[in-house]
Amino acid sequence: GFRPSLWAKLEYFNPTGSVKDRMALYMVEDAERSGRLKPGGTIVEGSSGNTGAALAMIAAVKGYRGIITMPDKMSDEKKYFMTALGAEVIVTPTDVAPDSPQSYYSVARRIAAETPNAWYPDQYNNPKNIEAHYHTTGPEIWKQAGGQIDYLVAGIGTGGTLSGAGKYLKEKKKSIRVIAVDPDGSVFYEYFKTGRLPPSHIYQVEGIGEDHLVKAVDFSLIDDILQVSDKDSFLMARRLAREEGIFAGGSSGSAVWGALQVAASIDAGKHIVVILPDSGNRYQIGRASCRERV
Repeated sequence: GFRPSLWAKLEYFNPTGSVKDRMALYMVEDAERSGRLKPGGTIVEGSSGNTGAALAMIAAVKGYRGIITMPDKMSDEKKYFMTALGAEVIVTPTDVAPDSPQSYYSVARRIAAETPNAWYPDQYNNPKNIEAHYHTTGPEIWKQAGGQIDYLVAGIGTGGTLSGAGKYLKEKKKSIRVIAVDPDGSVFYEYFKTGRLPPSHIYQVEGIGEDHLVKAVDFSLIDDILQVSDKDSFLMARRLAREEGIFAGGSSGSAVWGALQVAASIDAGKHIVVILPDSGNRYQIGRASCRERV
C-alpha cells in the first residue's frame, strides 16, 4: 500500500537562510511600535546563531547596532556571517549553567542593561516568537499543503516555531498532531515525559534543545516529543544531501529523523510536514569534526 507522504518545508530560502528571520522581524517591528526599540538603538540578543544572523540583517537594514552573544560550540560560519552583516559577536563558554554570569543568556542581559538605548528581544521567553509563527509559518504550511496535513514535526529550541505553527494548524484541524524532536542532552524530552527537570549535558547538534525551560515552548500544544542522538542527526543530514539533494543543517537531520520515526508508526495515506530550519552552509568548517563525533 501507499506509505504516508512526507513533505519538508525548507526554511533556508529565507533571506539569512533560516526559519528565524520570521520571528526576528516580527519581534523587532513589535518593539518599534511599542517604543522599546528607538531609532539609533542597539539590539542585544543571545543566540545559537540563526536568530543572531536575522537580527544582524534587520539591524543593518534599519540602522541599528547589533550585539549578539553566542556559545562557543556554535559553527564559525555563523560568527563570520553575523560579523559580515555588521554585528558584534561575543562568544561565551557553552559548558556553564544557564544562570551563570558567563552564559550567553546572562552576558546578553548584562550588556543590554549596561548599554544606553538597548533592546533585548529575549527570543526564549518573548511571546512574539510564538505569535510570529502563528501568523506566518502556520498559515503558510496550511496553504501549501492544501489542508492535507496530519502531523507537524519540528525540532524544539526556543519552541516558537513548533508552538506558533502548531497552534494555528490545530485551530484549523483539531486532529493534527504536533511532534517535537529534542536532542539527547536537552531537558525538554524528560520534562515532557515525567514532569521532572533532568540535568542537561553537552551535545553537538546546534540550535535545538535547551538546558532549562523557556516560556516560548507551549507544552500543551505538543502531542509527543522524540529524543534524537547527535549521530542520528548528522547521519540523516548527510543522507538528505546525498539522496535528496537537500543540503541542510544538523538540526534538520534531527527533524527528518523524527519525521521518519512518525512515518514508520502511522497509516498509509497520512500526510507529515517536517520543518527544516536552516542550510548546511552554516556548518561546513565543522564537517570533518562532525565525522569524528559520529
